[in-house]
Order: sequence, then structure tokens, then C-alpha cells
Amino acid sequence: MEQFLRNIFDNDFFIYTVMAVVPLVWILPYALFVIWLERKVSAHMQDRLGPMRTGGWHGWLQTIADMMKLLQKEDIIPAAADNKLYNLAPYIMFAGSYAVFAAIPFSSAYIGSDMNIGVFYIIAVSSLAVVAILMAGWASNNKWSLFGAMRSAAQVVRYEIPTVLAILVVIMIAGSLSLQEINHQQTGWFWNWYIFKKFPFVFIAFIIYFVASLAEVNRTPFDIPEAESELVAGYITEYSGMKFAMFMLAEFVNMFAVSAIAATLFLGGWNSPFGDFLSGPFWGAFWFLSKGMFFVFIQMWLRWTLPRLRVDQLMYVSWKVLTPWAFVCVIGIGLWMML
Repeated sequence: MEQFLRNIFDNDFFIYTVMAVVPLVWILPYALFVIWLERKVSAHMQDRLGPMRTGGWHGWLQTIADMMKLLQKEDIIPAAADNKLYNLAPYIMFAGSYAVFAAIPFSSAYIGSDMNIGVFYIIAVSSLAVVAILMAGWASNNKWSLFGAMRSAAQVVRYEIPTVLAILVVIMIAGSLSLQEINHQQTGWFWNWYIFKKFPFVFIAFIIYFVASLAEVNRTPFDIPEAESELVAGYITEYSGMKFAMFMLAEFVNMFAVSAIAATLFLGGWNSPFGDFLSGPFWGAFWFLSKGMFFVFIQMWLRWTLPRLRVDQLMYVSWKVLTPWAFVCVIGIGLWMML
């Protein structure tokens, strides 16, 4: 895509601006759709209908109406809050989530930046979310916000280890940190995808990554940083209006980001499951977005299926289940490749 833009425009600033804005064109409609979808999925799982009136067909305008309501709400800042950090936290949260998309390959024709350390960059920049959560919790000067922020920081530290180890399994096979290169190595029929290679180590690594990614994005059953039953709303208790909306937008963006990484590393990314049939830049984007949205749906499904874990159970799952098995996968793949 960059080369296509260079053939039309001879202006680096314009080209890089367009490349940076393209993911935003996907994120905003995606967030509106996914919020509506989560309401409908939760409703049907509970034998309800969910939004039905606003906009006509299945209440498709309900999320847009809610967004307009949030835009018009008064921006309230607690009297005892640290104004600068309180106001800055939502922007850092969204910036960290959005920056991840710079290295995610949407198709063979589009990737924001095909850097040779793409996986390392994603792991590093996604940590900004923890900084934003800690900043929001502390700056709010609210004990529930602070408890939620501390829980979130501890949770991310615990689950980054099995997440990175699971990703390392794929990197060892691919011999590259470039997500576009990892995609190219999975070209062909679906049995060329990494999840079907060197069974069962890569398959177990995929399960570990997916479970740990739920904790990374604070989704059920790992949503104790925003446990409304005990912490009101966690680190976002004192936020309202558009700042609250930015936190929610970042959460749904992160849901797709971890799903997109799973699809890229384990399920062929933008590659068609049928080899050269239905392949190419357009179909590549279709397959990539379909795989990502499938995992987003699974995250919604789990939210209304599983109960929330206690803090001690959260630690147990990370340190005594996921991390040991992740080491087994890394060592197993290492021995397999050596022998």
C-alpha cells in the first residue's frame, strides 16, 4: 500500500499520515458494532432480546445513541483528583492500544510498518495500557480505583510471562519477529498454519496464549480489576463522559488486537484456508478480519459462561498452570528442532 501511495503522491508526510489513519477507519465502526454485538450475544445467552428499538432492526443504532449521550455528558473531575494525570490517562490508554496496530498485517498489501521486530514491538507498546490504568487509579484519589489499578498491574505482570512464552514457541519455528514474514511462512492450505505443526506443542501454546490474553485485556474470567460487585467499577469508577468512553473503546480495541495476533501467529493471518483459492489482498483482509472477529466472539461467549475468578485462583492459573506448560512447550519445540 505504501508503494501504491508513493506512485500517486510524492509527499512522505501525507503517505505516513494515510498509513496511520487506515486502522482508525476500521477501529471506530468495529467498536460500535462489537458493543452492539456483545449486548445481543449476552441477551440471547440469557434468553433475552437485547436492544430492539433504537434504529429499527435489532436496535442497531443503540450504540451510536449511547455514544452521542456520552459526548454530551458533563466532564466531571473529582475535587481531590490529580488533574493532569487524571486527564492524561484515557489518552495514554487509547494511544497504547492504537499503537499496536502499527505492526499488525491486515493483508499482504497493508501493514502499517513491516518492522523486523514486530512481535517485540507489540509486546512492548501494549504495556502502556498498564501505565494508563495505574495512572487513572492513583490520580482519581479513590480507594476503589486504586485497588482496581493495583490488581490490574499485578495481573498483567503475572500473565505476560505465559503470553510471551507462548509467542516464543512460534518465533522459534518461524525464525523471525516480523509478523508479515510469519504470515508468508504459513502460505498455502490450512494445514500449513502453525497451529497444526509440531503437534501438540504449538496447539498447547495457542491455548496458553488465548487464556493469558483474556487476562491481559481484563476479560472474564479475569476481570477482577473492574469487579463491579466489590470495586464499584475499578480504575474507571471516577470517570464519566468521553473519558469513560475512551477507556471502553481501548478495551474493545485490545480485544481485537490480541485476537488478531492469535490469528496471525497460529492460524495463518491473512492466508486463505484453501490455498490460492479466494486469496489476494482483498480476500486476505477478509480472512484476517474474520479470524479476528471469531476470537472476539469467543471472548464474549466466555464472558457470559464463566464466573469471575478470585485473586488466589488468578495467581494459581498463571504460576502453576500456564507458565509451567508454556515452558514445556518451549523446551519441547527446542528439542524437536534440535533433533
